[in-house]
Amino acid sequence: MTAPSSWPRVEGIAYGGDYNPEQWPREVWLEDVRLMREAGVTLVSVGIFSWAMLEPREGEYDFSWLDDIIGLLHENGISVDLGTPSVSPPAWFFHQYPDARVTDARGTVMGFGSRGMASHASPEYREAIARMAGVLAERYGDHPAVVMWHIHNEYGVPVGEDFGPRAVTAWQQWLKERYSTLDGLNAAWGTAFWGQRYGEWEHVVAPAATPTVANPAMKLDWARFTDDQLRACFTIERDAIRAHAAQPITTNFMAHQSWNVDLWKWAELVDVVSDDHYLWSPDPDAHVLLSLAADLTRSVAGGKPWILMEHSTSAVNWQGRNIAKRAGEMRRNSLTHLGRGADAILFFQWRASRSGAEKFHSAMLPHAGTDTRLWREVVGLGSDLARLGDVKGSQVEAEVAVLYDWESLWAHELEWRPSDDLQFRERMRAHYERLWRDNVTVDFVHPSRHDLSRYKLVVAPSSYLMTAESAAALTEYVAQGGTLLVDAFAAAVDEHDAVHPGGFMAPLKDALGVTCDEYLPLREGDSAQIVMDDGTALDFDVWAEDLHLHGAEAIATYRGGPADGAPAVTRHAHGEGHGWYLSTRLSTDALADIYARVYADAWITPAGYPEGVEVIARSGDDEDFVVVVNHLDEDVRLPLRGTDMLTDHASAGDLTVTAGGAAVLRTPVMEPGGDA
Repeated sequence: MTAPSSWPRVEGIAYGGDYNPEQWPREVWLEDVRLMREAGVTLVSVGIFSWAMLEPREGEYDFSWLDDIIGLLHENGISVDLGTPSVSPPAWFFHQYPDARVTDARGTVMGFGSRGMASHASPEYREAIARMAGVLAERYGDHPAVVMWHIHNEYGVPVGEDFGPRAVTAWQQWLKERYSTLDGLNAAWGTAFWGQRYGEWEHVVAPAATPTVANPAMKLDWARFTDDQLRACFTIERDAIRAHAAQPITTNFMAHQSWNVDLWKWAELVDVVSDDHYLWSPDPDAHVLLSLAADLTRSVAGGKPWILMEHSTSAVNWQGRNIAKRAGEMRRNSLTHLGRGADAILFFQWRASRSGAEKFHSAMLPHAGTDTRLWREVVGLGSDLARLGDVKGSQVEAEVAVLYDWESLWAHELEWRPSDDLQFRERMRAHYERLWRDNVTVDFVHPSRHDLSRYKLVVAPSSYLMTAESAAALTEYVAQGGTLLVDAFAAAVDEHDAVHPGGFMAPLKDALGVTCDEYLPLREGDSAQIVMDDGTALDFDVWAEDLHLHGAEAIATYRGGPADGAPAVTRHAHGEGHGWYLSTRLSTDALADIYARVYADAWITPAGYPEGVEVIARSGDDEDFVVVVNHLDEDVRLPLRGTDMLTDHASAGDLTVTAGGAAVLRTPVMEPGGDA
């Protein structure tokens, strides 16, 4: 077996999406491939939900239709990302193996008729997915159309946890391997509290529904266990495929949208990282979270190009109000992903479904057909991407890193925290958006996994859980000359959700020169101010802290509220660098004053482009590519030079980007500060 490749064999920027031909009569297939060619489609995902057709009865396979559609696509120059259908086992499977169904926290057994409803602990499920993946790979491993393998679909969505008896048995074994002894387990979970001590392994239950809040350390380990179980299922299929096929293998992540999988760990298992992203309709600036997700996906990919496996041409179907995209919005979304490292732009799905739960979900080919604005935009995007093939393989470089730790997310969102209104995702969004508005490109990192020394600035929002190892890495980063900005409610607990010896923030005492004596959340609706040392007053709400200085200087103090007169923002010189601590919740607007000071310490000069205009550079071997996306309702002029690959227009430093428009410049090497 040859070594697996790390990128599918597709020329240029891949374009296409999920294709579900099994939903349509064969005469439609011919129209589909004709229209795919018109739209510039080069890659489609096939087979993700087709288990019932591939194996209509246990052990009886029918590949005739799949042979035909893969052959038809190949004849028309369209490559295939072949899916394994493990996300949706057929009706006969659950009839034959009812114990393979998922049980929720209240003991309800999930029924058939949806997706993602098999227990990760079921041996019958694991055996069945291994057989199916192996049979598919043996049949199609050498097919010239198949350029990639797509395992499962969105692990952990809509359900990842299983509280059934088989899962509990697997949970007990997982805990034995993690802690070796019950004494180790009891110590890690702090079971002396509320008399929860365990004396036998078989007495250890899952954190299912309880009269009040379950042990938080137990629930944190349960999240880790669930993640490990899902990755084990993925690995079963990956290994079955790899026995017969050398094409790259992926599964589609949902960066910043799915909380119960740790993508740092998942990225180590795939040959190429792929992600699904959907705008959140209630958010009028949802494109900011799109950029966050794209940067996060690129980061878990180790900076390498990645695949946008799914996004939508217009509205989705599963939100309270499914807002259609405005003219040009799909193009802006797609080019933003491209700018932030995606070398493939794919959608869910090719042709809109007439039946089922997703019939109101937009598609590349809408219900209304080709005489539509949406189809014209799909064809136009295909034409755009065909011009951008030289961008493929170039990489994004960043001077700023933002910490992202899924275990801290899991722990932060457990019950009984000082304030429900201080949330991981909200704080992550606020800090990211400040950097986004300043057009400062960021990588996401984990301090125990990544080298921080290459970054001028490291920002740590929502770092409620912080291990001693991670704190030591951040402290060393500051000592060696780095600038660190830490947001509120930081380093409160260790990996077992236990308060650190020495109290809140103790592991960061040296880096920040400050600890927290007490959390002082505000009542709902209350607000107050912090006052900077230059007299600038900034409004805050939700959260304050009683800080204890250990060498840090107060840059701002509280005015009003429960911490009136106390330090609110601090700066501390440690070694060659500086550690900043922000102890309250500031809006994205208010954060501008804090970041202006922090940028100065880090020797970072934002380019000064208008807020609402994204400028992202990708560096190639001999030239750079600058993607400009204008989210404003007015034209903008930017001091950028280069040739727009979308129009062939050359700019000598006075680039005009129309309202809602975009440009992709081929440029000389970018100079510091963003000027070409």
